[in-house]
This record gives sequence, C-alpha cells and structure tokens, in this order.
Amino acid sequence: MLYRLAADALVLFHLAFILFVLFGALLVLRWRGLVWLHLPAVAWGLAVEFLQLQCPLTRWENCLRQAAGQGGYDGGFIEYYLIPIIYPAGLTAQLQWVLGAVVLVVNGLAYWRVLVSRRAGKAAAGPSRP
Repeated sequence: MLYRLAADALVLFHLAFILFVLFGALLVLRWRGLVWLHLPAVAWGLAVEFLQLQCPLTRWENCLRQAAGQGGYDGGFIEYYLIPIIYPAGLTAQLQWVLGAVVLVVNGLAYWRVLVSRRAGKAAAGPSRP
C-alpha cells in the first residue's frame, strides 16, 4: 500500500514538473527569481524530448509499482486520468520533437516578454547615477 501511494505521489509530482517545464516561464513573469529553477527544468525537459532519454522519475515510479505488486497502470483515479497525459499512447520520436518544439516556443515567448518588460523597466527608471 505504501509503495502504491508513493508511486501515485510520484506521478503527481511528474505531472507538476511537466507543467512547470511547459508553463513555468509564465510564473517567471511574476516572480523573476524563479528563473533559476525554471531554466534547468526546461533544459532537462528538452533533453528528455530531443534526445529521447528516459526520465528517472519514470524508472523510479515503475520500481515503486513493481514493489507494490502492480503490473500496470489500470485502476484508480491517478492511473486512469493522469498516466495517459504523462505517457500518451503512440508517442513517437517525431512527436517528441514536436513536443520539444512546443516547449521551446511557449517558453521562448514568455522569456521574450520577461526581457522586454525588464528593458522597459530600466528605460523608465532613466539613466543610472554614478
């Protein structure tokens, strides 16, 4: 039971990480210091997609599921609703490249906005005094 709960919690964390990779730059617009967490997360997410690496969270989750005596993801809310989002059926190398491109575009646009607003803020403040 404990292994299954740990595996379910790991799936939730995995989903949150994926959402953070994809949309975290929007949070950076509000909280600039978050950039130091978001950029490494994006780098890892892009590496997983473009290099077709297996995320260690997936390996860890599978080990926990096996320890819980589970053979798959059938049954339960988390398995039914969240697993297909994280592990879509028919995930191909080409689709992974498309997903990586989406991550780049979404984050590129948000970081472009961060840079534009930062420059506008500096321009509004005027020249710095010696």
